[in-house]
Amino acid sequence: QKAAEAREAARKARELTRRKTALEITNLPGKLADCQEKDPKLSEIFIVEGDSAGGSAKQGRNRKNQAILPLRGKILNTWKSRQDKILSSTEIGTLITALGAGIGNQEFDVSKLRYHRIIIMTDADVDGSHIRTLLLTFFYRQMYEIVENGHIYIALPPLYKITKGKEFVYASDEEEKEQAVKDFSAAGTRGLEVQRYKGLGEMNPEQLWSTTMDPEHRRMMRVDIKDVLDANESFEVLMGDDVEPRREFINNNALSVTDLDI
Repeated sequence: QKAAEAREAARKARELTRRKTALEITNLPGKLADCQEKDPKLSEIFIVEGDSAGGSAKQGRNRKNQAILPLRGKILNTWKSRQDKILSSTEIGTLITALGAGIGNQEFDVSKLRYHRIIIMTDADVDGSHIRTLLLTFFYRQMYEIVENGHIYIALPPLYKITKGKEFVYASDEEEKEQAVKDFSAAGTRGLEVQRYKGLGEMNPEQLWSTTMDPEHRRMMRVDIKDVLDANESFEVLMGDDVEPRREFINNNALSVTDLDI
């Protein structure tokens, strides 16, 4: 039975890789918007949470070397899933096809990877963090060499926009926000506004480009193996079958939560 499942999974993996050329010429909502550049070293793909942010990213990007792949909702948790189940997931199938390097030990070939920067771009909230962890889990379990070779990045969009009159600055954390408010307030607080971005979809294409996608100004974190293992450890505790470790984790960390999204 297991051998048959493995053969079926391998067949699906080959089929997904072959379908790449068909996908390249389609530009359907929620699917890959490819870039013009064909050299993987110069190409990057943004895996974006949701169609709304995906639409802004498609309009704001540099079409020459930035591809966009919006994902709808949370992808399958691949930590404990069988490969045939993983490959039957539409979102994961689209992701594998877009990257072009196959999946699994026998079918995966890192030399066929179509983008050398794979950038996860999710909202700065609990759902975004969950989606990011699911994607990291998938890459770690199914495309280990992509993580090992440093191809995975996490986009760090700003959390705040501080405006006074025609001037504005973006802030990525509380400390930056407080400093900006202090600087703007030196000549009085009249007209001072602080906007907190709940999600990427709140930004228009120009804002998304200038804050999160423009190589001149964006902030990104390159993911290493330790990052994935740390994320998986927390994920396993919170989402796993054992109740006691989860209760212990919540008791130990509840008082140190600084940004609770309800």
